Amino acid sequence: MTPTPLHGPAGRLPVRPAAAPADDGGARAEPGRWTASGELPFAAFWAQPCDGAVLLDDGTVLLAGGEDGRRVPTDGAALFDPSGGTWLRTGPLWTGRRLHTATRLADGRVLVTGGLGQGPAATAAGLVSCEVYDPASGLWSPTGELREARFSHSATLLPDGRVLIAGGAGVRSPQSHRTLRSAELYDPATRQWTAARPMTDARFGHPAVRLDDGRVLVAGGVLTVGRGSYTALGYCEVYDPATGTWTPTGSLATVRKSHQATLLSDGAVLVTGGDMQGFKDEDWTYDPYSQWTTERYDPGAGTWTADSHMPWGRSHHRAVRLASGSVLVLGGTDDSSLAVGYQNATLYDPAARTWTAEFAMVQGRWAPAAIGLADGRVLAMGGITESGAASPTPGEDQVTATTEIYSP
Repeated sequence: MTPTPLHGPAGRLPVRPAAAPADDGGARAEPGRWTASGELPFAAFWAQPCDGAVLLDDGTVLLAGGEDGRRVPTDGAALFDPSGGTWLRTGPLWTGRRLHTATRLADGRVLVTGGLGQGPAATAAGLVSCEVYDPASGLWSPTGELREARFSHSATLLPDGRVLIAGGAGVRSPQSHRTLRSAELYDPATRQWTAARPMTDARFGHPAVRLDDGRVLVAGGVLTVGRGSYTALGYCEVYDPATGTWTPTGSLATVRKSHQATLLSDGAVLVTGGDMQGFKDEDWTYDPYSQWTTERYDPGAGTWTADSHMPWGRSHHRAVRLASGSVLVLGGTDDSSLAVGYQNATLYDPAARTWTAEFAMVQGRWAPAAIGLADGRVLAMGGITESGAASPTPGEDQVTATTEIYSP
């Protein structure tokens, strides 16, 4: 039986299993260091599944959209120069948006789709509008509209250059929204969207990973079950672009939302953290905390197996695969309070299946953007530093414009 956490007035301590033995010749991941970098032109955060950051062909990073501490979307866009560590504003989006996706196309342009164009005071209707960024001109151009308005969906570039949009949320009534099963495909050549077969299960806020064989795995996510009520999912499924079909695959052992899914060098997929574990099967105790458990997906077998625990539970974090094959997990928070952003990171060694001890970042942050740079470093941007009762401003989360770089 998997060890269970100990809860107490000072917090909680996860009891971790013994580390799995390393493969012969496996090198242990060793933490590097974080250094402060230039500030963003605007403070913002990016709720999952998309963080709005894209690595361009010339090695610069494009960051577009997001939201402030009052959940108001921005039309801001900026470019980061890794050589100088500086940010420069570029052409703004035609429509300010949050909970959108940003995808680099095969020709180097960037497609932004859907999202929400208003803050929480308005009905969460979702957007059908999409736009494309041209790095040569630094400008955005409207492109074909989605067939269905959506936000918190996934977007995946397929091997043939099309973009697969899956799931998300849409309006149900002025007071509530619904979870979507629908999917659609964008063709950059025609600038048009066509309907794809719907998923087996409706979901939003889910990560999507393109596997080495070109198929797309979607794992877990969120389902709306009532006005302001949600549940996390353990169901997973795979899209095959050759047949245009979705096929259910192995389910996660633990339901998850606000988690990360990372493609490993060997073609497997690592899922980390997340929240909404809820009642546990073994003893029916209720666990409201973010998860430190991880699971590993075998695309050939279509199954998930438990992997080594992270040093601590976290959700709303980011996970980036390094050039070495190790996975850097950074920031995040605990779903029981959503109070502060974690000021630490940890490294996973996929050969040894072990995690390093946590090591410090410059700034605590949850729901940041993060992306691997062309030179092997990792850039972390923005995010929430304090929220809820921890925020000094009632009704407004503290959002940062700071950025930092991890050097392996």
